[in-house]
Amino acid sequence: MTNPYSWVDSSLEAIRKANWYRSVRTIDSRPGAVVEMEGRSLLNFASNDYLGLAGDDRLIAAAVEATRRWGTGSTGSRLLSGHRSLHRDLERAIADFKQTEDALVFSSGYLANLGTIAALVGKRDLIFADRYNHSSLKSGAILSGATVREYPHNNVTELKLQLQQWRSHYRRCLILTDSVFSMDGDICPLPQLLDLSEEFESMLLIDEAHATGVLGATGAGSPEHFGLRHRPLIQMGTLSKALGSLGGYVAGSAPLIDYLRNRSASWIYTTGLSPADTAAALEAIAILKQEPQRLVKLRQNVTHLQQFISEKLTISEENAERRSPKLLPSGSPILCVQLDDPALVLSVGDRLKENGILASAVRPPTVPTSRLRITVMATHETSHLQQLVESLVEILRTPR
Repeated sequence: MTNPYSWVDSSLEAIRKANWYRSVRTIDSRPGAVVEMEGRSLLNFASNDYLGLAGDDRLIAAAVEATRRWGTGSTGSRLLSGHRSLHRDLERAIADFKQTEDALVFSSGYLANLGTIAALVGKRDLIFADRYNHSSLKSGAILSGATVREYPHNNVTELKLQLQQWRSHYRRCLILTDSVFSMDGDICPLPQLLDLSEEFESMLLIDEAHATGVLGATGAGSPEHFGLRHRPLIQMGTLSKALGSLGGYVAGSAPLIDYLRNRSASWIYTTGLSPADTAAALEAIAILKQEPQRLVKLRQNVTHLQQFISEKLTISEENAERRSPKLLPSGSPILCVQLDDPALVLSVGDRLKENGILASAVRPPTVPTSRLRITVMATHETSHLQQLVESLVEILRTPR
């Protein structure tokens, strides 16, 4: 008899040969600029905790108090089992922060994208999606059953040509894009996308996962960053990155949010966010408003690290052709050093860890080209940034 699961072993072997194999690493401490892993202290440049709030005592205290009062779980769908006043408090806080009419909180950002996209469009509709969109946007587009057309990354000229060719053949149209692209760090051209959405009577959904708490004068995201809060669009985001908690949200007009409560399957049929996560996110939004210096420090750290890399990241002549690192353009705390192959980026990541630095080696198929993904936090010190760059320079100059 043939084993129907035998293909799994051969597939894993193929993944290993391509240097695409992945495994998890155990952290034995709170989140922060320095973490404990395998008995060692490592400088942490692999976290999306941009404001350094995930280990903040105030978020922990808020989560503990909510657990004591409301319990550990929400016990079921908010529609069937009821929700806690905390859930609605958080939704109002998000809407106020984003300056929208209302908001809806999901149990994760991935679920927010799946449920929202599938509720907005269907088989008679059309989606235009940036080629570099996050997996959750891609999955939501497929789940919706709509016709999906990708446009080249951040290329509004090509998007307009496609809109001119295809928009009139479909009932509804939805444009999907990350606002900050998680594996590149660059920002979508939101003003032009909004203009196109209005010209071609299309909805626009932006994924603010890496923009919330990061972009804009108050950290409210890309619409604030571009001065476009008054323009109609759909804002999806997460509570799990700069806001240091867990969950996702959609913010927009009151009718949109009311519609999603009635039609978004990943909200209707999923247990509500836990009281602890809800309270922690509420506290994070309050802290961000009270402590704008966190945003200032984050941006200073990003500028300093970009300068250090630009000044010092050169390599010896004999290794230039093979190892050629390239700092990808970024408008965010995500800085990516592109390297030429998966084996090299894995080696660089391992050697950085030997030197006491944790950074993410990202490879295909997650991204089109291998890169070291470096994420900056407000709680990094200048000495941390200098140590990272000095170590990276030394590794690239001395191949093994």
